[in-house]
Amino acid sequence: MNPQTAEQPSSMVSPYAPRVGRIVEARNFTEKEKYFRFRFDDGGGIDYKAGQFMEVSIFGVGEAPISICSAPGPQEELEMCVRNVGDVTGAMHSLNAGDAVGLRGPFGNGFDMGKVAGMDLLFVAGGLGLAPCRGFILAALNERSRFRRVTILYGTRTPKDILFHEDLNAWGDRRDVEFMMTVDRGDPTWTGNTGVITTLFRKIAKVDPGKTVAFIIGPPIMFKFAVLEALAMGLRKTNIICSLERRMKCGMGKCGHCQIRSVYVCQDGPIFNYAEVMRLREGI
Repeated sequence: MNPQTAEQPSSMVSPYAPRVGRIVEARNFTEKEKYFRFRFDDGGGIDYKAGQFMEVSIFGVGEAPISICSAPGPQEELEMCVRNVGDVTGAMHSLNAGDAVGLRGPFGNGFDMGKVAGMDLLFVAGGLGLAPCRGFILAALNERSRFRRVTILYGTRTPKDILFHEDLNAWGDRRDVEFMMTVDRGDPTWTGNTGVITTLFRKIAKVDPGKTVAFIIGPPIMFKFAVLEALAMGLRKTNIICSLERRMKCGMGKCGHCQIRSVYVCQDGPIFNYAEVMRLREGI
């Protein structure tokens, strides 16, 4: 694809003005989560980093920050996985292919995967945390030769809460990836691992702590204990990467809703390393 096609049109001069995104694919993952794939009506594309997010607006309802879950870089489309938890996300769940939303962004600092080239990568995703983590994983797998060992750990509450089934099957089939999944509580049809995601740390091959970067994204309780496991393995605090989301509204560091002391999560984050997060504990 010609990168020129992925540039935002020059007519978009205001970061406050949304572009019209047309849904080209929408399908339910679970009772609460729905997958969307968008293309812009203006014919332009978009360029973003792993970990960035968009402000999505439903006309007449409102606006909400949603993580981009597709592979980063210059793209003609973008993907999101949305949990129904409020007015905007509830309205999104009523939409289908052909419907339109407003899209502003991308916002946030994101993360350049080139910074960890030549390293071992450990991805730890819990629940809906797989959505933002998916962008990092796809970035690594699309340029697999740039990285050493790649390990993916994924955990959900129950088998009914599993997201991105096709991706999980593909990752499990790859010989150059170590992939494991677990559920907190199984059901009569579940034959895989049962237990919280930290139980998987004991099942993976021994890590090289000095050459490993961990991406840990999930709910606060999972993040807390997964970080403890990573630290126990000897990983440096600066080599533990997380996504910290906190009441983001404008995406531009203007409204102050996401401010933690002098840090604006929508601009200075949402991607931080654990050494930085330790100074922002109230944000977790």
